[in-house]
Amino acid sequence: MSEIVTQTLSDSGVLTICMNRPEVLNSLNRPIVEALVAALNDASTNDDVRCVIFTGAGRGFCAGADLANGGWPREEGWTPGDVTWNSMETGYNVLGRALVNCDKPVICAVNGIAAGAGVGLALSGDLTIAAQSASFKLVFGPQLGIIPDVGASWHVPQLVGRARANGLALLGDTLPAEKAEQWGMIWEVVPDEQLMEAAMAYAERMAASAITGLKAVSRAHDKAMENSLDAQLDYERDMQRHYCNQPVFFEGVSAFIEKRKPNFRDIETAQIKAAREKK
Repeated sequence: MSEIVTQTLSDSGVLTICMNRPEVLNSLNRPIVEALVAALNDASTNDDVRCVIFTGAGRGFCAGADLANGGWPREEGWTPGDVTWNSMETGYNVLGRALVNCDKPVICAVNGIAAGAGVGLALSGDLTIAAQSASFKLVFGPQLGIIPDVGASWHVPQLVGRARANGLALLGDTLPAEKAEQWGMIWEVVPDEQLMEAAMAYAERMAASAITGLKAVSRAHDKAMENSLDAQLDYERDMQRHYCNQPVFFEGVSAFIEKRKPNFRDIETAQIKAAREKK
C-alpha cells in the first residue's frame, strides 16, 4: 500500500509534501490529515528544510473532506455536528494552522481541482501557484448548507473581497485558475506540465534567501489584515528592531557591502540551534 503522504527533500533544502490519495482526489480523512500535520511540524523543526512545496498527486489537488470515510471518532450520543466540531478541533484546524504557521516558506502548487476544504489548504501557504487546468470550488453552502472552513471563509474574502467571495460561496460555481490569478487570489498560473518545475524554481530561490525574513514578511502581511495603518506602523517598527539585531541582517549587509552572495543557510542554522539550546 502506498503512503498517503509522500515527502521528498532536495539537496537545496526544498521539501515536497504531496497528498497521495489520487483515487479520491486527495480528499481529507483522519489518517491523511494527521500525516500532513506531522510532516509540516517536522519541516518546521528540521534544519535541512529551507522551503516547502505542498501539492497533490494525480488530477486533483484536494477535493475537500472525505464525507464517506472520514475516520473521525464518534462517541455515543454525539450528533453529526459534534463529530464535525471534534474533527475540526483535533484535525482540520490543526492542519490549517500547521500550514500557516510553518516556520519555513510554503508554496502551494495546485495541480487540479481544489474544492471545499481544499480551497482553504491551497490558500494557506505563503505563495500559491496553479496549473492551467486547476480550479477552485466552494460548495459548502449550496450543496451542504454549511459554511466554508479550513480557513477558506477567511482567506477568500481577504484575497478577493466580499462580493467575489460571496459569489463563489453562494453560487458554488467553479473558478478557473486563470480567473483566480486575475482576481489576485493566487500568484501565478503555469502550463500543467510546468507546475512542479515552476514551484521548484520559486522554492530554490526562497531556500537560498533569508527564510526567517521571508516568513516575517508573510506574517506582517497577515497582521495588516487586522491592523489599522497606525497599528501596522508600530508593528513594523517593533519587528524591524528585532530583525535588525539578528545575525541574518548583519550577514545581508556585509554581503551587500562586500559584493558577494550572502550565506544565510549557515547563519540561520546556527541561530536556530542556539535558540533551541537556550530553551
